Amino acid sequence: MKQLALDIGLASRPTLANFFAGPNASAVNHLRLWTSSAQRAPVPSYLWGGPGSGKTHLLQAVHHALQGQGAQVGWLDAHSMDPPDFNPDWAAVLMDDVHQYNPEQQHTAFNWFVNALSPRMGLPRWVLAAGALPPTDLKLRDDLRSRLGWGHIEALQVLSEPERRAVLRQAADARGLFLSDEVMAYMLKRFSRDLASLMQLLDHLDHYALQTQRALTIPLVRAMLENE
Repeated sequence: MKQLALDIGLASRPTLANFFAGPNASAVNHLRLWTSSAQRAPVPSYLWGGPGSGKTHLLQAVHHALQGQGAQVGWLDAHSMDPPDFNPDWAAVLMDDVHQYNPEQQHTAFNWFVNALSPRMGLPRWVLAAGALPPTDLKLRDDLRSRLGWGHIEALQVLSEPERRAVLRQAADARGLFLSDEVMAYMLKRFSRDLASLMQLLDHLDHYALQTQRALTIPLVRAMLENE
């Protein structure tokens, strides 16, 4: 069976609280301190790591946290084809997957970065960016690459298999769902090993098990996929 990365849409909203920090506790603590602080230091921050390390989850978690506080936030990612001009009302600028930016997006990112820290725009705003590589290795225009490396830099580590198992076990227990070692091994072997995809799969299995009034077993997983 081929590897699957299900986009089910049932996963809970990304938050700092539901992110399993593991080896990335330093980065999570930094973001938690910043989002909860009344007086935020405007030092830019950059997160980098490979696929599945949690970069997008953390940026979206910060985005939701700031919006929950009533703040306006600028968001730019590799799918932003017509990004707006810099808005002085923004409290922060978040830029995801910078390693994939095309020339136009790089121009926007540089403009946002400069304006966010410019005294002409009032109090400096926080810039939080994320990419797959450390700043010095990014294939971006020099002025943007140098600015991404100005401030606080955190390297994110992908969770090990025991850590992914611990997260899945904890999430299943929180749902009152018994997740056997056999089903967990099946999930890790047959589906995307990206933690976000695995959590989406677990959410979907939980709903399907409740709907069919069946225990979570390998045959249930197969039946769910056949009904997709």
